[in-house]
Amino acid sequence: MIICPLASVEEVFETEHGGVYQCSRKNCYWLEFKETTTSFKVNDFLLFKKRIDQIDIENMLSNSGRTFDFEIIMPFRSERCFVLNVHEILQLKEVLAGAKFMIELNSQVKQCLLRGRVSVLS
Repeated sequence: MIICPLASVEEVFETEHGGVYQCSRKNCYWLEFKETTTSFKVNDFLLFKKRIDQIDIENMLSNSGRTFDFEIIMPFRSERCFVLNVHEILQLKEVLAGAKFMIELNSQVKQCLLRGRVSVLS
């Protein structure tokens, strides 16, 4: 993974196909997938996940035209271009879904801890 040496990076979620890491220093997420690393601002990461989730896998599999063999995705505010086949899209969906789940879980845990701390102080 190629990341700024000064960055403070923590793993959010990882599979054998890729991973998502959070940089608290730059307030961004790093996606490692297909042997490349792409940086996303928080909102851009969520938009990218939404775009990947909208890909119609069933249509890609059922249509015999060559244009349905792959999907080209250019994330907002990124120089990266993803050219993905169905198998890679499914792998990426798994990585992004796991990362989003862990981000939401972490947020819920922090809220519970905050509420617990407020209750103890009251």
